[in-house]
Amino acid sequence: MAQVLEFKLPDLGEGLTEAEIVRWLVEVGDVVAIDQPVVEVETAKAMVEVPCPYGGVVTARFGEEGSELPVGAPLLTVAVGATDASSPGGDGAAADEPSGGSGNVLVGYGTGAPAARRRRIRPERVGATAAPATVPASAPATVPAFAPAPVPAAAPAPVPVGDVNGRANGRVDGRQGPVAVVSPLVRRLARQHDIDLRQLTGSGPDGLILRADVDSAIRHAGEATEAETRPAAEPVAAEAPTVHVGAAAPAAERIPLRGVRGAVADKLSRSRSEIPDATCWVDADATELMAARAAMNAASGPSGGPKVSVLALLARICTAALARYPELNSTVDTAAREIVRLPGVHLGFAAQTERGLVVPVVRDAHTRNAESIGAEIARLTELARTGKLSPAQLTGGTFTLNNYGVFGVDGSTPIINHPEAAMLGVGRIMPKPWVHNGELAVRQVVQLSLTFDHRVCDGGTAGGFLRYVADCVEQPAVLLRTL
Repeated sequence: MAQVLEFKLPDLGEGLTEAEIVRWLVEVGDVVAIDQPVVEVETAKAMVEVPCPYGGVVTARFGEEGSELPVGAPLLTVAVGATDASSPGGDGAAADEPSGGSGNVLVGYGTGAPAARRRRIRPERVGATAAPATVPASAPATVPAFAPAPVPAAAPAPVPVGDVNGRANGRVDGRQGPVAVVSPLVRRLARQHDIDLRQLTGSGPDGLILRADVDSAIRHAGEATEAETRPAAEPVAAEAPTVHVGAAAPAAERIPLRGVRGAVADKLSRSRSEIPDATCWVDADATELMAARAAMNAASGPSGGPKVSVLALLARICTAALARYPELNSTVDTAAREIVRLPGVHLGFAAQTERGLVVPVVRDAHTRNAESIGAEIARLTELARTGKLSPAQLTGGTFTLNNYGVFGVDGSTPIINHPEAAMLGVGRIMPKPWVHNGELAVRQVVQLSLTFDHRVCDGGTAGGFLRYVADCVEQPAVLLRTL
């Protein structure tokens, strides 16, 4: 007998609470194997293919491409244990796994006994349009249809407070009913704006309340408050007719702040609100650095390995500077009121992609030479362009290098990548008039900007760090002391 199992969006780690469906990899009626990827989702960190821990026939999918689901919301249902050797792609492997378990553990999914994963049919879901009653007629004829077990016509039991689905009971106008909320982010947002979740009707599957529902309620509450407080004598804009010539003005475009763009917005806002930052900058003559790079690449020969990039050299200079000024390789523990100096340098670098700005991290950069750092930067940049960076490759940085000179600009005031303590910004390297050896000459000049957390150090330390970086740029031989 087939067992219908519900696969929910697992916890993808790194504190992520929701994900957007980018692309479904299976259709209703398809036979899937254990640990086969079934959907591609985009989180605030990266795009991830999510594998299903069950093998069987897909009987329903929840959520369209482009929709956002909270962690714990149903993704799809799979009928396990009734496929046979004649099923599509079937040697009967899926049918031989009635216990439905994969050996790989997803966060939030274990490999325990099948009883722990058996789907519970809730009375309020019987008869719902999203319920996986049958396989559509478009499915192959060899795939049998599956239906959930009939539910007795008994009065449904009340949903307990704080059950495994994140629902809680509440009383609205004397009536008892569930509050369908899974995401803790949604609950916190509602509390901050005094929104009663019991008064909302969710737009998600089975009435699940999403963040968009809470945002809409916040807007309506603000409009109602503004209407109540408007003075009676305030003139109504409609009384002054406006004459439009030609076509009507187009409506303003609204772009949701979600995914990578939403994560960047949250992190930058948090950085500016929590970190008392300051910026200092200096112009440096990069002529000798460019000459040293050319000599390094020429010495490697046509097949002597990858070329050393300017960014790799600047990254190596940063690791040497952080060894001299470890105050800038730290973070602030606000709860304990302590500055935490970190033992190793995990160097982040800003990379612009089609999905937005991301900051991949070169692990243990302090143990690498310029060639090794350059190779790792190239590898991570390629993963960033294809959207295949994992959350672990985008977190854990201790210092960030931002080369905005690639956009043709000379300078900027970098925003610290919270919770780090500093970021070095690099402008474009371009010919400029410069006094060299007492004479005016045309040299390759670059502007370096350092934004630092004023809690971890004072201007003397920040200035010393930036001056050392500039000295290494102007005289690369200074680095020989640390190599």
